Amino acid sequence: MTRAILCDIEGTIGSIRFVREVLFPYAARALPGFVRAHLDEPAVAAQLDVVASDCDLDRQDTGALIAQLLSWIESDTKATPLKSLQGMVWAEGYRSGDYQGHVYEDALRNLREWRRRGYGLHIFSSGSVQAQQLYFRYSAFGDLRTLFGGWFDTTTGPKQEPSSYSAIAAILGEDPRDILFLSDAAAELDAAAAARLRTTWILRPEDTEVDIATVLSRHPVADSFDWVEP
Repeated sequence: MTRAILCDIEGTIGSIRFVREVLFPYAARALPGFVRAHLDEPAVAAQLDVVASDCDLDRQDTGALIAQLLSWIESDTKATPLKSLQGMVWAEGYRSGDYQGHVYEDALRNLREWRRRGYGLHIFSSGSVQAQQLYFRYSAFGDLRTLFGGWFDTTTGPKQEPSSYSAIAAILGEDPRDILFLSDAAAELDAAAAARLRTTWILRPEDTEVDIATVLSRHPVADSFDWVEP
């Protein structure tokens, strides 16, 4: 019996295009100036320490650290320090009203109904928890943070590893078989299924070129939240 629903964001609750065509370019433009302006702030310095350590770079070479961060953006690398810094940059954009988080109407309608019916709703995204909460705080539908009880990012573990989903189930205090995971990414769904979570593959026509017929044997498929069976 489903007790909790764990959701990806990009391509699932919100549009891939918003993330890739609005948020990522904004971060790429603003990140160099943001890093240089906030070098001495503990939260920023801590992430730059990780970049220098992970990539064997001179911690004092700010240009090299920024270049590495921009390289990760270009290659869509899910590096935790990048995600943390992007969250800080995006916070400024949200607060200034440069954009609002995109949420599909069918997703919001069903999330609200599932919450009313007593399901626990939680987020697992490669974006930092800070970025996730900004996304929903400044959504086009207003502040939606109260819909969700748990927020998980790559500090819990990679989204392609079954152990990450086992860890989330343990944190939530739920049997993995009682958690439904919704995502648009095959590797994530496979990892969740390997951890014994139930899964549904969200394949929105505007966000994917995957042929639904080729994936039905791996996971249940829905092209909107209206077809998801908790």
